[in-house]
Amino acid sequence: MKLLTAEIEGRLLANGREQEPVRGTDAEIDFYPVVKLFTPDAGCTWLLTEIDPENHDTAFGLCDLGMGYPELGSVSLSELADVRGGLGLPIERDLHFKADKRLSAYADEARELDRIKA
Repeated sequence: MKLLTAEIEGRLLANGREQEPVRGTDAEIDFYPVVKLFTPDAGCTWLLTEIDPENHDTAFGLCDLGMGYPELGSVSLSELADVRGGLGLPIERDLHFKADKRLSAYADEARELDRIKA
């Protein structure tokens, strides 16, 4: 399975372009996550909201490597494509994920639970 469909990648890029002029200001946009990626055999989860319009390999979102320290940050999509869990399974896209809150709300909840709950 491809990590991102063309439609999802387009939405992530559109968010990245919208964010670019306000990044690091009080006007920064708190998007709803566009896609949820996870390892079926390693407890890792990523909720992505945008792709850097200057570097399409860099996405931003809430990242949880399954060690109890979820954090907001950037991730390389090409590196994610190479990740394998304990049984050798690749990362999958949650086909049924529908964001019901903004990324900051997922991040607040993840800090309380020490994991992403989505």
